[in-house]
Amino acid sequence: MTERGRIRRVVTGHDKDGKAVVISDGAAPSVHSNPLRPGHVSSDIWRTNAAPEPITREEPDPTTGPRRIHPAPRGTVFRISEVAPETDAIRNLTPEKAREIFRAVGNEAASTFGRGGHHPLMHRTETVDYAVVLEGEIYLVLDDTEVKLTTGDVVIQRGTNHAWSNRSGKPVRMLYVTTETRQKPE
Repeated sequence: MTERGRIRRVVTGHDKDGKAVVISDGAAPSVHSNPLRPGHVSSDIWRTNAAPEPITREEPDPTTGPRRIHPAPRGTVFRISEVAPETDAIRNLTPEKAREIFRAVGNEAASTFGRGGHHPLMHRTETVDYAVVLEGEIYLVLDDTEVKLTTGDVVIQRGTNHAWSNRSGKPVRMLYVTTETRQKPE
């Protein structure tokens, strides 16, 4: 990341003769924050909307437009987030306020706090997520266990009820690739 939440993104493509070229080189345009979750910054780097994804010469940037947390059917989301240290404000959220945080990113129904989730940011999505700790230390919180993760660790999150808890006192940088699943987990 360059300045807070800004990530340089280089996108390649083809010119009219089929030669590989740089289409754009600059800050990723889709940066999101949520006043209900101070310090959390999320940048959508790229999205695909199908599998296989067609590649055309004149396609619009798939990250602009309304905020969408989930991938399109048969699509993916590539996102980098800065997770702020957890504060008393997060630890003391009510279930209603927790749902409000998820509503702000378009997925209120994902919040499970007060409905089986024991951490205020517990949520469940019907996605497979590849999560990489780029920098820092964070806990993956599951129903009955927690796993401490550090720089370079990778999580394959498979539709589980989970939360990310930053207890380190410093921001943590995470990379996520989210893919749609075809079946609901049992």
